[in-house]
Amino acid sequence: MNEETGLRERKKQRTRQTLSETAIALFLERGFDKVSVAEVAAAAEVSKPTLFRYFPAKEDLALHRIADHQGEAARVVRERDSGTAPLAALRAHFHARLDAHDPVTGLCDVPAVLAFRDMLYSTPSLQARLMRYAAEDERALAEALAEAGADEVTAGLAAAQIIAVHHVLARDNWRRLASGRSTVAVLGAAHADAERAYDLLGAGLAGQGL
Repeated sequence: MNEETGLRERKKQRTRQTLSETAIALFLERGFDKVSVAEVAAAAEVSKPTLFRYFPAKEDLALHRIADHQGEAARVVRERDSGTAPLAALRAHFHARLDAHDPVTGLCDVPAVLAFRDMLYSTPSLQARLMRYAAEDERALAEALAEAGADEVTAGLAAAQIIAVHHVLARDNWRRLASGRSTVAVLGAAHADAERAYDLLGAGLAGQGL
């Protein structure tokens, strides 16, 4: 990539970020369903066609905030250290993200993050789009596990279980925080739940090379 191309890409990324953050601020203030794409475009001082070049759907404006986690499980498997089993790499990564209070684990009590998660889980169209994200994560992880040596059926079954486990762990952590507890107060329980979940995954996948 030459310097000119790099500058264009960085400008596109900044524009995409500005559009998303402008939209999310409006969504959190007034509710996702009560804000139109035209209002987002006006607030960001761009035309609707320009906005749609960056975000094909209104839901994508909201989910851009978590788009960098798309395919993360597959990346962890592909980038693991030599000699580390895929499941062990995923377990260690999830624990590390818990310690970092990464919102993707549900364990982040920053008020703006909690408000954003409330919006995601209370808006049907966003939940539907999240399911599409999860399906794509599952597909990518299955491919990575197959590359790691699992047969196609085992890779698909394992990927479905792992993505589902991550979703349940994040949901339970978010519910704890929604009840008024702090990340510090629930961190130990979150780690314990993750350990139990991965122990169960390991028991079920024992002998499969994962």
